[in-house]
Amino acid sequence: MASSRGLAEFVAEQAGATARPMFGEFGLYSGGVLVALFCDDRLFLKPTGASHADPELADMVPPYPGAKPHLVVPAEVWDDGERLTRLFRETAAALPPPRPKPSMPKSSMREPS
Repeated sequence: MASSRGLAEFVAEQAGATARPMFGEFGLYSGGVLVALFCDDRLFLKPTGASHADPELADMVPPYPGAKPHLVVPAEVWDDGERLTRLFRETAAALPPPRPKPSMPKSSMREPS
């Protein structure tokens, strides 16, 4: 079941983040770093030392089959923008920066004959 775009964007806005479509679901980015997944209308935060410190984030389940377990953020927390922003920023700070996208070689940019 795909997530609601409106709900994903609401959660992202509350957290001061950006929601981007990913495989029928959404990735939530803070400062350009993927910090959470929004799958089946549920919020899954990447596990880090900062996110494990929150006692309400105890459940760890995979957001989709074959994925690594993530912390489930209860829906009751979604309305607390200050708390979500803090969780997202602390998680982003604890994760490695995103890898730069490889540049396209100039030879592949030629006009077809």
